[in-house]
Amino acid sequence: MTVTEQLSNLDRILAHGDITTLFQPIVSLSQRRALGHEALTRGPSNSALHSPINLLAAARHGGRLNDLEMLCRQNACRRYRQQHLPGKLFLNASPETLLDATHKPGRTLELLQSFGIPASEVVIELTEQTPTDDFELLDTALHHYRTMGFSIALDDLGAGYSSLRMWSQLRPDYVKIDRYFIDGIHLDPVKREFVQSILKIAETSRAQVIAEGIELAEELRVLSSMGVDLVQGYLLGRPQEVPRLNTEGLLSSSGWSQPVPFEVPDDLSTLLLDRNAVLVDRSVAEVQEVFNREDQLNAIAVVRANGEPAGIVHRSQLIEAPHRTIANQPVCQLMKLDYLAVELGQPLHQLSRLLTSQERIDEAFIITRNGRYHGLARTIDVLKLITEMAFRTRHAASPLPPSSLPFRHSLQ
Repeated sequence: MTVTEQLSNLDRILAHGDITTLFQPIVSLSQRRALGHEALTRGPSNSALHSPINLLAAARHGGRLNDLEMLCRQNACRRYRQQHLPGKLFLNASPETLLDATHKPGRTLELLQSFGIPASEVVIELTEQTPTDDFELLDTALHHYRTMGFSIALDDLGAGYSSLRMWSQLRPDYVKIDRYFIDGIHLDPVKREFVQSILKIAETSRAQVIAEGIELAEELRVLSSMGVDLVQGYLLGRPQEVPRLNTEGLLSSSGWSQPVPFEVPDDLSTLLLDRNAVLVDRSVAEVQEVFNREDQLNAIAVVRANGEPAGIVHRSQLIEAPHRTIANQPVCQLMKLDYLAVELGQPLHQLSRLLTSQERIDEAFIITRNGRYHGLARTIDVLKLITEMAFRTRHAASPLPPSSLPFRHSLQ
């Protein structure tokens, strides 16, 4: 089709409003509902301008982009209201139309009012297809939208000519990560690092991140495990004239499930090591024999006759000490008096703070029950348990194996 024919077709489309509006859901995983729907436009099905890329290109070439976008908004608002779609309505807008001298401020608000749609339910989504240099003028235009109650979204973050600079200067309410960084993210650590960086910047700038273009359950699980809450893509719903409104069904069919939080232990029982203690009057030689029999033993608790803890002896102390001269001495002469003892019922988070605040790096500490010796525990096991809690809470839905986490691997 020649350019002249394309422009002629475009004129007919604009004259007759011959476009179709499709809606694709944007889902909140935490709330298990649709945050909103993005309105997407298609040209006549039997036309070369059916594709939105071709349709926008023809409108841009013919200087009719502003007319096309207003027609798209009008049709989207009508269909949105007719179907009583839940959540916000995301309307695409090109920065160049906002900067167009023929663009009349207030037309979108008038359009919404005619359909009874509050501006607070609408998000203006900037889609960058051509370079934009006049950021100050664009910021002024967007400020105009914000004062009327609209929210602003930046589309395809990471793919446009200047999307990062636009994010920095325009401070949108939502940022959409370009689908390139979502495709195969479960197999690409570099893409995961990029998304993690975007999440950190978004937290600082108080923007909400939307991951679009999700097609695989593995991608969804990884994004969920990283803390991405708002998601969009074929896996969750294709663009349709009448979108599926059963979000629970969408999530179930996508293979995603709500992560199951790790149950915090009621006490420190899971840390206990099944080891007997020695009395304070035992000789160093007898304690040495215990270490010799158990190669994996690195510490022994020393207790008084009534069961109260008195100290700890570490294997390294016997190695460092002149064994022959102290062999017959009671172990209380060698044991460490500066040891840590905690009650069985002490909460794990308090124990963690205690170990951190006192810089307790010793391998073992004593757990008591009603003030009596109950068992030994290792600091390394506390760290592993805390790490497991964080892993299970944040990564329960992730397909990544635990061995891919460097900190967890170092604790094995």
